[in-house]
Amino acid sequence: MPYSKETDRKWQRRWEETGLYKFNPKNADKKLYCLEMFSYPSGANLHVGHWYNYGPTDSWSRIKRMQGYEVFHPMGFDAFGLPAENYAIKTGIHPWDSTKSNIATMEAQLREMGATFDWDYEVVTCDPSYYKWNQWLFLKLYENGLAYRKEAPVNWCPKCNTVLANEQVLEGHCERCETEVIRRNLTQWFFNITAYAQELLDKLDVIDWPEKTKRIQRNWIGRSEGSEIKFKVDGKELYFYTFTTRTDTLMGVTYVVLAPEQELVDTITTPEQKEAVEAYKDYARKASEIDRLSTTREKTGVFTGAYAVHPITGEKVPIWIADYVLATYGTGCVMGVPAHDERDFEFAEKFRLPIPRVIKGVGDIDDNLPFTEYGVLVNSGKFDGMTSEEALMKITEELAKNDRGELKINYRLRDWLVSRQRYWGTPIPIIHCEQCGVVPVPEEDLPVLLPYDVEFTPDGESPLKKSEKFMNTVCPKCGKPALRDPDTLDTFVCSSWYYLRYADNKNTKEPFDKEWIDKLLPVEKYVGGVEHAAMHLLYARFITKALRDMGYLKFDEPFLSLVHQGVILGSDGEKMSKSRGNVVSPDKYINESGSDVFRT
Repeated sequence: MPYSKETDRKWQRRWEETGLYKFNPKNADKKLYCLEMFSYPSGANLHVGHWYNYGPTDSWSRIKRMQGYEVFHPMGFDAFGLPAENYAIKTGIHPWDSTKSNIATMEAQLREMGATFDWDYEVVTCDPSYYKWNQWLFLKLYENGLAYRKEAPVNWCPKCNTVLANEQVLEGHCERCETEVIRRNLTQWFFNITAYAQELLDKLDVIDWPEKTKRIQRNWIGRSEGSEIKFKVDGKELYFYTFTTRTDTLMGVTYVVLAPEQELVDTITTPEQKEAVEAYKDYARKASEIDRLSTTREKTGVFTGAYAVHPITGEKVPIWIADYVLATYGTGCVMGVPAHDERDFEFAEKFRLPIPRVIKGVGDIDDNLPFTEYGVLVNSGKFDGMTSEEALMKITEELAKNDRGELKINYRLRDWLVSRQRYWGTPIPIIHCEQCGVVPVPEEDLPVLLPYDVEFTPDGESPLKKSEKFMNTVCPKCGKPALRDPDTLDTFVCSSWYYLRYADNKNTKEPFDKEWIDKLLPVEKYVGGVEHAAMHLLYARFITKALRDMGYLKFDEPFLSLVHQGVILGSDGEKMSKSRGNVVSPDKYINESGSDVFRT
């Protein structure tokens, strides 16, 4: 029998009328939560890449229903973000209007798919009924010391005119527009994800995720064990700390390096070196973190004129600044051991600094400098003859006697920068008062609504700052005139907890009912792209753990089992993407062969 489009329509109408795929809360004891990463309505249509994501999950859901599970399979839209705003700047169509229109089109396409989604549980993140709870989440994190504000060097995309998290910078370029990223100092809001670094590592062992994805997260979190060593600035009651995993090389330190942005630099720089240091700081500001960490990049630096005191020998060692050290990583200070670190060796050779050997290889091993392996200590005073393994502990013990060092665990993971200088996002629920300082918006005043009538052509300033109606408010503490925070939240905040809101999407009193959420969560099967390993998937795990510790849920992990559906390439051989213009619409194939054949 030849395919008729009406066949699809007939059965889809029947499913709708009978409520065949509606989730029945009464059967929650048999629940199975199946979820895909929700789509972003930046373009008017779904493409076949979405089908590649949603088709297999839909088939799996059907099988599980036949096996007796009460499948919870919701769908929604990750609707805030740069693409809609950039589209508005280009066309003059407001993001709210284009997003609503795109969602209507994509909903129709998803229904046409004949998938088993239960639309009663839909969420749309740009709707105030959703982003009110983004703001609630921000306030709860702030109350519990997990949201804070500080000035910091940040990644800045000059084309998108906004801050980017480290995870959104790919090889020194903006992941969205591929513009080269520069560094700027700005006062920003951060979420303290590093407070959960160890648990984020530990719990990877208990979830059913692809090993590649676990490896990406482990590398991104980057746990290392070593010693934190305290250096005194010569002639001043000032101290700084370095972290090293190679305390055995401490006797080979011939200089120390601070990041150009490190707050101590201005204080210790001598008048004679001030001009050179300021010029170098300007130079370093133009390079991205990725470029600065590149092992192939020529080493540069400037002497500050100041000296540090070696914590064991008491000798003076020069303090330099160099852009291969980052203020955002570790303490922003490193000890230079040129004989036993390739980067330090290159730096010392260029600037003619001493390169004394303090580790010698054992046996026939090639120990030409720089020698970076473990060995036996030489030229190290009373530590001579010890193996590197022995010296790691003995030298740290010696430092501890004089309060000059201790064992420490360090993480590569940085706190999550959530401020964005763009319009189309969740307004940050903070008020700035001259008298009271930073004041959270009271919960009863949520949501802080995103105004419709705003000039959002990017110029480096937050668009909301241009709206007097939005900015001007009253301090909830003292009643005096005050200003709202002009930034919006990173849109990854929306997707960091959406899987919780699906289950209780009509709740107007709280983001979700605690008892109900513990019945329906965690998600048993989650499907989406591996490109989210160090962003969305990491952030969602952090938010789940933070909410657990605040008493809002009882489970540890949001997604018990994760599957990556893979990638469909466009005609240009690149990943199918609206931004690349290489997408293929599924509509033609559905019209010709029907949704079941196309899914197969």
